[in-house]
Amino acid sequence: MTGGTGAHIRGGDSQKTDTKTNRPERTGAQTGVRPWREYRNMKQVVQNIRKGRTEIVEIPSPMPLPGSVLVRTAASVVSVGTERMVVEFAGKSLLGKARSRPDLVRQVIQKARREGVFSAVDAAFKRLSQPMALGYSSAGIVVEVGDGVSEFHPGDRVACAGGGHAVHAEFASVPVNLLAAVPEGVPLEEAAFSTLGAIALHGFRLSESVLGENVAVVGLGVLGLLTVQIASAAGCRVMGVDLDPERVKLAKRLGAETAVARGDADDAARTFTASRGFDAVIVCADTASSDPLVLAGTIARDRGRVIAVGATGMTIPRKPYYEKEIDFRVSRSYGPGRYDPLYEEAGVDYPYGYVRWTEQRNLAAFLEMLSTGKVSVAPLISHRFPFAEAAGAYAMISGKAKKKEHFLGVLLAYPPDTLSGKSIAVRPQPAAKAAAGEQVRLGVLGAGNFATLVALPAVSRIKRIEKISIVSAGGLTATLAAKEFGFLRAASNPADVLDDPAVNTVGIFTRHHLHAGLTAKALRNGKHVFCEKPLALQEAELAEVEKAWKAAQRSEPRILMVGFNRRFAPLIAPIRRMIEEAGEPPVLSMRVNAGPLPRGHWTQDPEQGGGRILGEACHFVDLLTYLAGAMPVRIHACGAPAFGVDTEDNFAATLEFANGAVGSLIYTSAGDRAFPKERIEVFCGERVAVLEDFRLAEIWRRGNRRVWNSRMAQDKGHRAVWEAFIHSLETRAPAPIPPEEIFAVTRATFALLKAIRDKSTVEPGA
Repeated sequence: MTGGTGAHIRGGDSQKTDTKTNRPERTGAQTGVRPWREYRNMKQVVQNIRKGRTEIVEIPSPMPLPGSVLVRTAASVVSVGTERMVVEFAGKSLLGKARSRPDLVRQVIQKARREGVFSAVDAAFKRLSQPMALGYSSAGIVVEVGDGVSEFHPGDRVACAGGGHAVHAEFASVPVNLLAAVPEGVPLEEAAFSTLGAIALHGFRLSESVLGENVAVVGLGVLGLLTVQIASAAGCRVMGVDLDPERVKLAKRLGAETAVARGDADDAARTFTASRGFDAVIVCADTASSDPLVLAGTIARDRGRVIAVGATGMTIPRKPYYEKEIDFRVSRSYGPGRYDPLYEEAGVDYPYGYVRWTEQRNLAAFLEMLSTGKVSVAPLISHRFPFAEAAGAYAMISGKAKKKEHFLGVLLAYPPDTLSGKSIAVRPQPAAKAAAGEQVRLGVLGAGNFATLVALPAVSRIKRIEKISIVSAGGLTATLAAKEFGFLRAASNPADVLDDPAVNTVGIFTRHHLHAGLTAKALRNGKHVFCEKPLALQEAELAEVEKAWKAAQRSEPRILMVGFNRRFAPLIAPIRRMIEEAGEPPVLSMRVNAGPLPRGHWTQDPEQGGGRILGEACHFVDLLTYLAGAMPVRIHACGAPAFGVDTEDNFAATLEFANGAVGSLIYTSAGDRAFPKERIEVFCGERVAVLEDFRLAEIWRRGNRRVWNSRMAQDKGHRAVWEAFIHSLETRAPAPIPPEEIFAVTRATFALLKAIRDKSTVEPGA
């Protein structure tokens, strides 16, 4: 918990040196730090949004992922601003939640129009039922490093940042760009404030304040008091403003030349600046009111700067800001790199000469200020709660505690190193059975949104599946999914599924770049596999899967299934029958109004998601192939810009099939999401079929019209595809989709992508 503890762990360096960092290499034995494999489980704080409870749950410890570091937490800081808002939102009634987030209500209404009331309401309640991990600022000891990490070693003391990473948990897997080494002599409980320090530091940098300038800090919570110290250390004359007289007094002790209550701010500003106004006003207040921005406009000088760091109302009065031509800026958290997945998750740093102060460099700079005594955190700590009593901390900051207390910096202190070699068991584990048999014994890899909102609800309705184990990298989502969907165990290591003899069937719902490798390994380990699309992102990956599948057939046949669910949708069945009755190749037309995705979304990342053609358009290549009744032999395609940007998810394509059928596919990201997403038209044998968004199907023949509909909910075949897969396992029937067809559709999707990029005609596999 202190610098002394960290110094003890860092002792005993070996003589061998890391050639990349010129630092001594150390092993777990030399540092006294146990490897990750010995830490099987941990506890973490989560917020139950639907029930409004702050809870501590036991989950598997996260794995040290590539490019990340596994940290044993010593201390973490409770955000009395951001996290308090989450807790207060969770405590509202369903009506209260709707009133406070009208944007989400509009999304539910739009979804109901597209997919039906039942689908929309079900999805909304499922999202509310997903607990949220709390915390984003912590410090601790490195336990183990992932592949590709050379900057940190076991035993290092580090400060950690980032929502979803530096969480309130006994262990955290944190990407390298969200870590900074803690200097000797800085206690870990003070280093835990580094994220908040980086936020304050970035806000001050945005103010462009220099030596001798007058700076006002409005709002003297933790961020405001850190900003006061940073501005004072930079040689600025500082005035603080707050409603709380105790915080006003503390600001004076921490470096403010003067600090006043809100009611005295106008007069004090005139005296402090000789009626010229402040060069910069940094607003660190946390309030729904816009009064801090009103005050900032009043006390800023002509052409002064106002920086919004805290979460305040944003109604800016035009008159003072216009007349003074005030430069208003909003600070985006703790510096360049924030919300950039390439920086935060992939570890791609910005060039030092072009981006001097990134998130990580701000963290390190704040720690250096702590080390040299230019900033002091200890006076800001008003409460220390043992980690086991975290719920009490949230009750206090949200006003739910019986005893009302003034608070400022709230710290969670973690117990000393503990060791548990047991995996998280949700229910008693059954005895292992033979690898082959009638009973389907399922292990699942991945517990993200698609798995928990779509796939696993469909699987849970099939009662004859024995659900053995579910894995997620962080462990939390796996534990929650295990409890909700009836799995016996939760884990964070894929080996707990892939190497478990009790598991004979593996479901893969990870991010796309992991699909091929996990599928190939599962097949080599003698498992049946259901892999959510896409099966692979590259030809070489697909070849590896095909090789593993062929090898598996030589011993005991394994079934490979890909989640091409649309061909199993109930409303597709009458259309397929119509085509078969017509007895001739159809002319097919499909339009997909996919809508835009943020460019930073992981599915758009070529490495992780592969883009929307490989990640989603493969669905429509498969459906056209199924309706055509033959493999694609030639694809011509051409893309168009969307929103003025060249993109691969806005295109028109023509697919020719081996039996003479032809299909057109229009996939666009340029449309309105409120408009229905998918429409299919089929023409053959003097017949016409139309399917509208998997809710209405109609077939026309000889002037007669037959209609099938599903008005209250879409059914895209998510349960039916699993029913077909499970049936084939139980009865040893052929795979619902012949593997050769799966491979051909995947290669056709590769060909579609190439045709769009080249604006050409491509033959799959050529």
